[in-house]
Amino acid sequence: METLEIVSRLNRSDVDNATLDALRITTDRLSSEYPFMPSEQLLIEGRQWLRRVVDLHTKSLTLAQHREVLALSGWLALLVGCVEYDTGERHAAESTRRAALSLANEAEHAEVAGWAHEMRAWFALTTGDYRGVIAAAQAGADTAQHHGVAVQLAAQEAKAWARLGDRRQVEVALDKGRRMLEAMPHPENLDNHFVVDPAKFDFYAMDCYRLVGEDKLARTLAEEVLRAGTDFDGTERSPMRNAEARVTLGVTAAREGDLEQALSMGERALEGDRQSVPSLIMTSRELAAEMRHRYGSEPTAQDYLARLHALAEQKPGFMPR
Repeated sequence: METLEIVSRLNRSDVDNATLDALRITTDRLSSEYPFMPSEQLLIEGRQWLRRVVDLHTKSLTLAQHREVLALSGWLALLVGCVEYDTGERHAAESTRRAALSLANEAEHAEVAGWAHEMRAWFALTTGDYRGVIAAAQAGADTAQHHGVAVQLAAQEAKAWARLGDRRQVEVALDKGRRMLEAMPHPENLDNHFVVDPAKFDFYAMDCYRLVGEDKLARTLAEEVLRAGTDFDGTERSPMRNAEARVTLGVTAAREGDLEQALSMGERALEGDRQSVPSLIMTSRELAAEMRHRYGSEPTAQDYLARLHALAEQKPGFMPR
């Protein structure tokens, strides 16, 4: 072949830009539906679209398109991995997370790689590996320090320090996350799961302040999380965040001697159809500890503890070490 023909083949593609635009829009839509779409439905759709995107690799693509398809595959793999973990498919989720990280590395896509590290931090947090959380957060920050995921990585690190009882490091990590968030432009699509905005950072800070005993601040943040996660008609846009906010309100109520409010919030947290079971078990255990300590002999408290124990037994892989 002549040189010109060889070079022209590098720029030849079987996929038009309209197809890639449609895939970008679909990926964004699915990521935006993560908070409320039923897990089973989102898994089916996510896997179907992931297969379609992967099939594009069999077609002739330009170098730029090849990297774009790898990145889209990475985003969809991240989403599928999150839902797998929410539903208790721990080992499948870890395999999917690693696949997403591999795609990110091949595409040289720092943001997808950063979220793959963030998922590792989340997995470690819900299984009680707090030093693992810190290691994953720092690895992700090194990879994607100029992207929004770095804010969430700082928040995950703060949550780990809170469970290790290091108040100073909690504040250091939260302050680092706030400063990064303030320096970044406001996101265009706040519904996308892979976007960090002030409301999401409040959600993470709420968890930290509850753990270190700052009840008034934790309660204020929990109320703000519920306000931001609920539409004017009462529809919950962020049921998983709202569930953990109710656990926080339950913990602070228990500490103040209000068993009725603590039980009400704890029960409501367990009622949602869309749950992140590992995270819900982790936070609910903190409410359970307060119940045992303060109201262990109360029949209503015992009923709540029995219900939580039954939920935890369904997902034994998420019992904290």
